[in-house]
Amino acid sequence: MPAANILKFETEEATADALTHYIISLSAKSIADHGSFSVVLSGGTLFDTLRKLVEPPYVSSVDWSKWLIFFLDERVVPLDHVDSNYKLAYDGFLSKVPIPKSNIYPIKEGLSAEEAADEYEQRLKALVANNTLKTSPVTGFAKFDLMLIGMGPDGHVASLFCWHFQRFEKKRWVTFITDSPKPPPPRITFTFPLINSAAEIALVVVGEEKADAVKVALGPHADYGYPLPVQKVSPEGNLTWFLDNGATSLLKSNL
Repeated sequence: MPAANILKFETEEATADALTHYIISLSAKSIADHGSFSVVLSGGTLFDTLRKLVEPPYVSSVDWSKWLIFFLDERVVPLDHVDSNYKLAYDGFLSKVPIPKSNIYPIKEGLSAEEAADEYEQRLKALVANNTLKTSPVTGFAKFDLMLIGMGPDGHVASLFCWHFQRFEKKRWVTFITDSPKPPPPRITFTFPLINSAAEIALVVVGEEKADAVKVALGPHADYGYPLPVQKVSPEGNLTWFLDNGATSLLKSNL
């Protein structure tokens, strides 16, 4: 698999600009190649960095009708709850662009965490079966065009935390936790085999509070194993880190 492309920018603003250009380019290529653009969103501060996508002149340069939106992880709460990643995505991004509602795939409400994970996995498998989503020839899992992933200060991605066994799941596409160290406790999350089946992954990490984890993941001792979940992000396709100077402030050498 190709080496990661590590992009460092002086400011968060420059990071947001670069991320926007990257996404627009991938969108155009995917739609030209196979008629759609499947995008997986995580939560947290990612939507702040995506803000330029819905601003002129960028917003009018995208064929939003061909986008398919999925969620990397989700808190098991009602979709209109303040903790819902869907609500965060809708308020900050989805409500501002003409993506058909039928092309957006939130979790199903009213289920337990385990039931919600099973239901989401079965929905993904159905979309693969009807050729809405591509299939990885390596794993047989769904192959998304782009996963946009943030990282927590502790190095977790999605809802795959350091001390939880879900980070080692090999067979499931979507799993669940009921004791997240960050509230609310019940969540569903994509597993690493599904994450790493992606054609493109963008790891978007900004802010000094992420610097310790970035140092572990990209510093001189990064090859000593996989102490942080983020170090298990290793797609079949391309991995691009989008970093600002705050996130890289503890790295001794320039990236």
